[in-house]
Amino acid sequence: MRKLISILFVVSLLACLSLAAQDTMKQDNPKADAAAKTAHVTGKISDDGKTFVSDSDGKSWTITNPDAVKGHEGHHVTLKAKISADRNEVNVLSLKMAGDSMKKDSSQD
Repeated sequence: MRKLISILFVVSLLACLSLAAQDTMKQDNPKADAAAKTAHVTGKISDDGKTFVSDSDGKSWTITNPDAVKGHEGHHVTLKAKISADRNEVNVLSLKMAGDSMKKDSSQD
């Protein structure tokens, strides 16, 4: 009977330790996500697809998810993105090609 109680005690101790280890694992920082604000910005994607340069202030941002802009390298685009100013990063939520404001006016021909 003492062996059985000892075995149950050891098993329950190991279970508690494994649960405590899972609880102390690093979790995502919700404050960092809260600091990132969603915004629409227009600018150009770099040729390597890793940075974005804003039209409004010429500021360069690191793209945290370059797969989201794949195929648009070097293009002028409007991004809907979570912007993290403290880390100088953008996480692209959606992308669309920016309208060309330099279109030729057909009424002048």
